[in-house]
Amino acid sequence: MSLVTLLPFIVLIGAMFLMTRSAKKKQQQAATMRNEMQPGSGVRTIGGMYATVKEVHDDAVLLDAGPGVHLMFAKNAIGAVLSDDEYNRIVHGEEAGDDELTDDAVVPDDASSLTETDETAADDSRIDLGKKDVEAEKADDAEAKKTDGESDAK
Repeated sequence: MSLVTLLPFIVLIGAMFLMTRSAKKKQQQAATMRNEMQPGSGVRTIGGMYATVKEVHDDAVLLDAGPGVHLMFAKNAIGAVLSDDEYNRIVHGEEAGDDELTDDAVVPDDASSLTETDETAADDSRIDLGKKDVEAEKADDAEAKKTDGESDAK
């Protein structure tokens, strides 16, 4: 066989070796990260839940997900151990230099305050989205029956 025929196989074997090596390296880093967890650390599970480590066991971790909510997870289910700053920023919305916001600050939950003018703010009329109240619908049905009855009588 010639070298040209063997070259694709050599490249394929080399690529597979590099891929398995990097995968093993990532697994080792994840195992090291999970083994360094301590009670009080903020974590994110692979499902996206944020919690605080309460207890660390050999293969499991007890997480505190809120007041009175304790969950047992496998260590492999921990996706990331977060720094205190990052955990507080994500879970509590706290920034390191977040001193300019006070507890009295009101943040709207939609963009309506950005587009409201004084005229639209004063107008309390509702937009008709094609839905009616049940009572209004019953009244309309009763009115329709009355007009149908009158036209039949004539």
